[in-house]
Amino acid sequence: MIADSKAPTRAAVLELMDEETVVREAYVFLDEKRLLLASELLRQLERYRQIAQELAELHSAAREAMQAAIRYHGLDGLQVYPSASGDAVELRQSSRNFMGVELIEIEIDTEPDRFVHPTPVNVSAAAERCGRLYCSIFIKSAIQAGLSGNLYRLLTEYRVTERRSRALENIILPEIDQALREMTAHLDELDLEDAIRVRLRSHAS
Repeated sequence: MIADSKAPTRAAVLELMDEETVVREAYVFLDEKRLLLASELLRQLERYRQIAQELAELHSAAREAMQAAIRYHGLDGLQVYPSASGDAVELRQSSRNFMGVELIEIEIDTEPDRFVHPTPVNVSAAAERCGRLYCSIFIKSAIQAGLSGNLYRLLTEYRVTERRSRALENIILPEIDQALREMTAHLDELDLEDAIRVRLRSHAS
Protein backbone atom coordinates (compact mmCIF):
# COMPACT_ATOMS: atom_id res chain seq x y z
CA MET A 1 0.00 0.00 0.00
CA ILE A 2 1.12 3.54 -0.75
CA ALA A 3 0.12 4.80 2.67
CA ASP A 4 2.44 2.32 4.39
CA SER A 5 5.49 3.67 2.53
CA LYS A 6 5.08 7.31 3.60
CA ALA A 7 5.11 8.83 7.08
CA PRO A 8 2.02 10.99 7.76
CA THR A 9 3.54 14.47 7.49
CA ARG A 10 2.45 17.63 5.70
CA ALA A 11 5.38 17.27 3.32
CA ALA A 12 4.36 13.68 2.58
CA VAL A 13 0.81 14.81 1.83
CA LEU A 14 2.05 17.45 -0.62
CA GLU A 15 4.36 14.91 -2.25
CA LEU A 16 1.52 12.44 -2.58
CA MET A 17 -0.74 15.12 -4.10
CA ASP A 18 1.93 15.87 -6.70
CA GLU A 19 2.19 12.14 -7.41
CA GLU A 20 -1.57 11.95 -7.82
CA THR A 21 -1.47 14.79 -10.37
CA VAL A 22 1.20 13.01 -12.41
CA VAL A 23 -0.68 9.72 -12.31
CA ARG A 24 -3.94 11.38 -13.37
CA GLU A 25 -2.17 13.05 -16.30
CA ALA A 26 -0.73 9.67 -17.28
CA TYR A 27 -4.21 8.14 -17.06
CA VAL A 28 -5.70 10.86 -19.27
CA PHE A 29 -2.94 10.34 -21.83
CA LEU A 30 -3.39 6.57 -21.87
CA ASP A 31 -7.16 6.91 -22.11
CA GLU A 32 -6.86 9.27 -25.09
CA LYS A 33 -4.29 6.96 -26.68
CA ARG A 34 -6.64 4.02 -26.21
CA LEU A 35 -9.46 5.89 -27.99
CA LEU A 36 -7.19 6.89 -30.88
CA LEU A 37 -5.95 3.31 -31.23
CA ALA A 38 -9.52 2.04 -31.24
CA SER A 39 -10.47 4.54 -33.94
CA GLU A 40 -7.54 3.55 -36.16
CA LEU A 41 -8.22 -0.13 -35.44
CA LEU A 42 -11.80 0.25 -36.66
CA ARG A 43 -10.65 2.16 -39.74
CA GLN A 44 -8.15 -0.54 -40.66
CA LEU A 45 -10.69 -3.27 -39.89
CA GLU A 46 -13.25 -1.68 -42.21
CA ARG A 47 -10.65 -1.57 -44.98
CA TYR A 48 -9.71 -5.21 -44.28
CA ARG A 49 -13.36 -6.28 -44.50
CA GLN A 50 -13.77 -4.37 -47.75
CA ILE A 51 -10.75 -6.14 -49.26
CA ALA A 52 -12.01 -9.48 -47.93
CA GLN A 53 -15.37 -8.91 -49.63
CA GLU A 54 -13.67 -7.98 -52.88
CA LEU A 55 -11.48 -11.09 -52.63
CA ALA A 56 -14.52 -13.30 -52.05
CA GLU A 57 -16.15 -11.91 -55.18
CA LEU A 58 -12.92 -12.33 -57.15
CA HIS A 59 -12.52 -15.95 -56.01
CA SER A 60 -16.09 -16.71 -57.04
CA ALA A 61 -15.58 -15.12 -60.45
CA ALA A 62 -12.19 -16.84 -60.85
CA ARG A 63 -13.72 -20.27 -60.18
CA GLU A 64 -16.36 -19.67 -62.81
CA ALA A 65 -13.70 -18.42 -65.25
CA MET A 66 -11.55 -21.49 -64.59
CA GLN A 67 -14.49 -23.80 -65.22
CA ALA A 68 -15.12 -22.03 -68.52
CA ALA A 69 -11.44 -22.30 -69.45
CA ILE A 70 -11.41 -26.02 -68.61
CA ARG A 71 -14.47 -26.57 -70.76
CA TYR A 72 -12.71 -24.83 -73.66
CA HIS A 73 -9.18 -26.23 -73.30
CA GLY A 74 -9.71 -29.31 -71.19
CA LEU A 75 -7.80 -29.87 -67.98
CA ASP A 76 -4.59 -30.95 -69.75
CA GLY A 77 -4.74 -28.00 -72.13
CA LEU A 78 -5.25 -25.47 -69.33
CA GLN A 79 -2.38 -26.95 -67.32
CA VAL A 80 0.07 -26.12 -70.12
CA TYR A 81 -1.43 -22.68 -70.76
CA PRO A 82 1.34 -20.09 -70.13
CA SER A 83 0.98 -18.47 -66.71
CA ALA A 84 1.40 -14.76 -66.08
CA SER A 85 4.61 -13.35 -64.64
CA GLY A 86 4.63 -10.60 -62.04
CA ASP A 87 8.17 -9.42 -62.78
CA ALA A 88 6.87 -6.14 -64.20
CA VAL A 89 4.64 -5.47 -61.20
CA GLU A 90 6.06 -2.97 -58.73
CA LEU A 91 5.11 -3.46 -55.10
CA ARG A 92 5.80 -0.41 -52.93
CA GLN A 93 5.82 -0.59 -49.15
CA SER A 94 5.91 2.38 -46.81
CA SER A 95 5.49 2.68 -43.07
CA ARG A 96 4.29 5.31 -40.64
CA ASN A 97 4.27 5.57 -36.88
CA PHE A 98 0.88 5.82 -35.20
CA MET A 99 0.97 6.18 -31.42
CA GLY A 100 4.03 3.96 -31.22
CA VAL A 101 2.66 1.38 -33.68
CA GLU A 102 4.30 0.83 -37.05
CA LEU A 103 1.63 0.75 -39.76
CA ILE A 104 2.52 -0.68 -43.14
CA GLU A 105 1.01 0.76 -46.29
CA ILE A 106 1.28 -1.49 -49.37
CA GLU A 107 0.79 -0.01 -52.81
CA ILE A 108 0.75 -2.16 -55.90
CA ASP A 109 -0.29 -1.66 -59.50
CA THR A 110 -4.01 -2.23 -59.47
CA GLU A 111 -4.23 -3.16 -63.13
CA PRO A 112 -3.80 -6.89 -63.82
CA ASP A 113 -2.52 -5.95 -67.29
CA ARG A 114 0.80 -5.08 -65.64
CA PHE A 115 1.43 -8.83 -65.41
CA VAL A 116 3.37 -10.23 -68.35
CA HIS A 117 1.40 -12.83 -70.28
CA PRO A 118 3.43 -15.03 -72.66
CA THR A 119 1.61 -15.51 -75.94
CA PRO A 120 -0.10 -18.93 -75.85
CA VAL A 121 -0.40 -21.18 -78.87
CA ASN A 122 -4.10 -21.72 -78.35
CA VAL A 123 -5.28 -18.42 -76.92
CA SER A 124 -8.81 -18.07 -75.56
CA ALA A 125 -10.85 -15.33 -73.93
CA ALA A 126 -11.87 -17.73 -71.15
CA ALA A 127 -8.30 -18.53 -70.15
CA GLU A 128 -7.23 -14.86 -70.40
CA ARG A 129 -10.09 -13.78 -68.17
CA CYS A 130 -9.21 -16.49 -65.69
CA GLY A 131 -5.61 -15.27 -65.63
CA ARG A 132 -6.60 -11.63 -65.10
CA LEU A 133 -8.88 -12.56 -62.22
CA TYR A 134 -6.17 -14.53 -60.44
CA CYS A 135 -3.75 -11.63 -60.95
CA SER A 136 -6.31 -9.39 -59.28
CA ILE A 137 -6.52 -11.88 -56.41
CA PHE A 138 -2.74 -11.69 -56.05
CA ILE A 139 -2.88 -7.89 -55.87
CA LYS A 140 -5.71 -7.76 -53.33
CA SER A 141 -4.10 -10.47 -51.20
CA ALA A 142 -0.89 -8.44 -50.92
CA ILE A 143 -2.83 -5.41 -49.71
CA GLN A 144 -4.83 -7.56 -47.30
CA ALA A 145 -1.62 -9.02 -45.85
CA GLY A 146 -0.42 -5.52 -44.96
CA LEU A 147 -3.73 -4.69 -43.32
CA SER A 148 -3.67 -7.95 -41.37
CA GLY A 149 -0.27 -7.07 -39.87
CA ASN A 150 -1.51 -3.59 -38.98
CA LEU A 151 -4.55 -5.02 -37.21
CA TYR A 152 -2.41 -7.41 -35.17
CA ARG A 153 -0.01 -4.67 -34.04
CA LEU A 154 -2.80 -2.19 -33.29
CA LEU A 155 -4.76 -4.74 -31.27
CA THR A 156 -1.66 -5.70 -29.27
CA GLU A 157 -0.90 -2.06 -28.45
CA TYR A 158 -4.55 -1.38 -27.64
CA ARG A 159 -4.66 -4.24 -25.13
CA VAL A 160 -1.43 -3.09 -23.46
CA THR A 161 -2.67 0.50 -23.28
CA GLU A 162 -6.05 -0.52 -21.92
CA ARG A 163 -4.44 -2.73 -19.28
CA ARG A 164 -2.20 0.13 -18.12
CA SER A 165 -5.08 2.59 -18.17
CA ARG A 166 -7.27 0.26 -16.10
CA ALA A 167 -4.44 -0.29 -13.62
CA LEU A 168 -4.07 3.46 -13.06
CA GLU A 169 -7.82 3.99 -12.85
CA ASN A 170 -8.77 1.01 -10.68
CA ILE A 171 -5.64 0.37 -8.59
CA ILE A 172 -3.06 3.16 -8.42
CA LEU A 173 -5.37 6.20 -8.20
CA PRO A 174 -7.69 4.61 -5.58
CA GLU A 175 -4.64 3.68 -3.49
CA ILE A 176 -3.32 7.24 -3.65
CA ASP A 177 -6.74 8.66 -2.77
CA GLN A 178 -7.04 6.28 0.17
CA ALA A 179 -3.53 7.13 1.35
CA LEU A 180 -4.30 10.86 1.18
CA ARG A 181 -7.49 10.40 3.19
CA GLU A 182 -5.73 8.34 5.84
CA MET A 183 -2.78 10.70 6.12
CA THR A 184 -5.01 13.80 6.19
CA ALA A 185 -7.25 12.24 8.81
CA HIS A 186 -4.20 11.31 10.91
CA LEU A 187 -2.78 14.83 10.66
CA ASP A 188 -6.16 16.33 11.55
CA GLU A 189 -6.23 14.13 14.63
CA LEU A 190 -2.74 15.33 15.60
CA ASP A 191 -3.80 18.94 15.08
CA LEU A 192 -6.86 18.36 17.22
CA GLU A 193 -4.77 16.77 19.96
CA ASP A 194 -2.36 19.70 19.86
CA ALA A 195 -5.25 22.18 20.06
CA ILE A 196 -6.76 20.34 23.04
CA ARG A 197 -3.38 20.15 24.72
CA VAL A 198 -2.80 23.88 24.27
CA ARG A 199 -6.26 24.67 25.62
CA LEU A 200 -5.79 22.47 28.64
CA ARG A 201 -2.47 24.16 29.40
CA SER A 202 -4.03 27.58 29.08
CA HIS A 203 -6.81 26.61 31.51
CA ALA A 204 -4.28 25.06 33.90
CA SER A 205 -2.23 28.25 33.98
